[in-house]
Amino acid sequence: MRKVILNLAVSLDGFIEGPNGEYDWCLADQDYGMEEFFAHTDTLFIGRKSFDLIRADIDAFPIKNVYVFSDTIIKEAGETFHIIKQANFDTTVAQIVEQPGGDIWLFGGAELVSAFINKRMVSEMLLSIHPVILGAGKPLFKDIKSRVGLTFISQKTYDTGLLQVRYELKPWFDPDKLQFLG
Repeated sequence: MRKVILNLAVSLDGFIEGPNGEYDWCLADQDYGMEEFFAHTDTLFIGRKSFDLIRADIDAFPIKNVYVFSDTIIKEAGETFHIIKQANFDTTVAQIVEQPGGDIWLFGGAELVSAFINKRMVSEMLLSIHPVILGAGKPLFKDIKSRVGLTFISQKTYDTGLLQVRYELKPWFDPDKLQFLG
């Protein structure tokens, strides 16, 4: 089974966008491990709003398969991405994860991240914590329905002050069913 890895930039105070949707605070002066990440990743899961931000540059990403989660987006001629509608969310994601291939990058947005976490469909989190406090904006975690346990895997610090932390999500334990759920 392939891993679904949430890989995002986040401010020290937990925001993935500034108060006006800006992300100009994200450090882009070096690779920050992305080349290595892309070497193991061949699929991108992305929400419609995030996709709209990068749509013009999507071919620059070294990713073979792009899946956009949207009930409203329309593909234009020549575009090479797949659309996953809300009604098909669980079954389509399960089918993709079971296919052979590399890791799957869960990029965002916040609503999609919450849906994946609430459904326990995230294997790992790779968070690039930027040395900035935004004070307001779009929080990384919103509407999480229950506690999510994490196991620390690794960390890497950069001379710019950026800290990358990697966690594995622990299996979800449902006390009502007395069993661990994937």
